[in-house]
Amino acid sequence: MSTALEVTGFFMCLIGWVLTGLAVANDYWKISSVQGNVIISNRLYENLWHACGEDSTGKANCQDFQSMLALPVHIQACRALMIISLILGLVGIILSSMGLKCIQIGSKSNESKGKAMVIGGIIFILSGLCAMVGVSWYAGRVVAEFNDPFFGGVKFELGSGLFIGWGGAALCILGGAFKCSAYKRFSKTKDKGAYYPGAKPQTIYTAAPSNIDNPKAYV
Repeated sequence: MSTALEVTGFFMCLIGWVLTGLAVANDYWKISSVQGNVIISNRLYENLWHACGEDSTGKANCQDFQSMLALPVHIQACRALMIISLILGLVGIILSSMGLKCIQIGSKSNESKGKAMVIGGIIFILSGLCAMVGVSWYAGRVVAEFNDPFFGGVKFELGSGLFIGWGGAALCILGGAFKCSAYKRFSKTKDKGAYYPGAKPQTIYTAAPSNIDNPKAYV
């Protein structure tokens, strides 16, 4: 049961890490809600790296953010959190691969492989939390600006990149939890032997051989 659980957690983390990478590369973190009529339709969308505009013909022009220090604080923080999430996920994949029971690397025991799996699971939980905080922070700012009646700029709505990021973060957290619980089940199913090193050795007494022979033997 623990082997199936840790393999399931490993693939959940792997898929979550891939989805997190796709969310970082996705252009649609926020999309303008007002497009105008069909003739002068213009859609604006942004992500962590650039802002784009799409006209009625479907042609998009994107411009990268020129200065990192001139960006709002939440965009800088979300960039850092998403990059940290990807780096932690890569480390977690390496450790988890070494901890899988179905993969033999060197002469590692089940105990050491289990510890590697637990460390990989904890790292993936941290990776998922970083991605969850980054995506939720960005989405919170979009919702706050949309509902602010005094906001004078273009109002945006939540884009598909945020939902992909939420899905990837959730898979990383759940997969990491599965890995830790798999090691917990493994530790509870250890064989219980009858050897107690702290106990005193028992002395077994046997009956001494009888030296009394038949009296007729001496006659």
